[in-house]
Amino acid sequence: MSKDIVEDLRQRSSGVKMVNLAKVFPSHEGLGDTVAVNHINLEIKTGEMMTLLGPSGCGKTTTLRMISGFETPSGGEIFIGDRSVTNVPPNKRDISMVFQSYALFPHLTIYENICYGLRVQRLPKDQLQERTKKVIDLMELKGMENRFPNQLSGGQQQRVALARAVIIEPKVLLFDEPLSNLDAKLREHMRDELRSLQKRLGITSLYVTHDQSEAMAISDKVVIMKDGNIMQLGSPQEIYEFPANRFVANFIGKANFIPCVYRGMDGDYAIVALADTIYKVPSPGAMSGIEAGSECVLSVRPESVRILKADQGGITGEVIRAVYYGAKVEYEIKIGTGPVIVEVYNPQLTERFYEGDRVSIALDDACVRILK
Repeated sequence: MSKDIVEDLRQRSSGVKMVNLAKVFPSHEGLGDTVAVNHINLEIKTGEMMTLLGPSGCGKTTTLRMISGFETPSGGEIFIGDRSVTNVPPNKRDISMVFQSYALFPHLTIYENICYGLRVQRLPKDQLQERTKKVIDLMELKGMENRFPNQLSGGQQQRVALARAVIIEPKVLLFDEPLSNLDAKLREHMRDELRSLQKRLGITSLYVTHDQSEAMAISDKVVIMKDGNIMQLGSPQEIYEFPANRFVANFIGKANFIPCVYRGMDGDYAIVALADTIYKVPSPGAMSGIEAGSECVLSVRPESVRILKADQGGITGEVIRAVYYGAKVEYEIKIGTGPVIVEVYNPQLTERFYEGDRVSIALDDACVRILK
């Protein structure tokens, strides 16, 4: 890797701050305005990879477009470093963007596509050639300089798009679902390659996707959005293991929601009534603000539930579905409060159960969360 290119990128990289940022689209049919982004406050630290994740219409793409300058905020401010760019045109913001469609010029060679931004900047020819060569080496595109985009694979086109984005040494790199056009296996490979490259380059990056596994794999921080609001911000581990609410728990991976009644605290444990069972949850799993006597749910991931013989204690129930997937068996257990999904990995090492079997389940206490 060209160390001087990497060093230049690291030195130019800047943090991003959104202060009370909002976007409202006025109605054209008398149905009321649409609040796409609802006064959010968010900070991306220098060199950090942050992902905006949420269902369609949650506001993630609108947020990205406001940072890029393609959408004008209805309120609030955007800072890149210490500079407010809220009213600065896109070409003056020191950012680069990698699009879902790659947006490569079909009539230009790979070399011409990569150095296009430098030509726009009117960089002297010798500097343009030197920097282009270094970026081509950095992106492992050597030997492809004279080809055209339609002569490359999807993964190679993705690397060209990324090379064109980093060659102008932006302060911030934006990604608009850049892997969505790739097949599943190539998408996984490019995801890992993209994350590795971003960490080595140290460019502040904001990534938008609706793919949960993609967000978890590439991000330092993940922002879960819904209806223009931030539902939770945290590391992938925090988001998965300590969901702030039922929406987050259900949106990221799979989750069981077992109805219960919160009884209060007993030392370091939260006490809940679960059907005819009293259950203790370590205090880190208890959501603040729940009053004694309130109805709530125990949230627990399927892999954090153990299935046992009926006489081994725990919460009793009946197997109503058992599906073998090779690496795991997924069971659906009917208990007094409803169905519970259990995932058992390495099934060849454990006892198998079948539809109609009476069983009991045990929850991994450290992985149980109490949510409203």
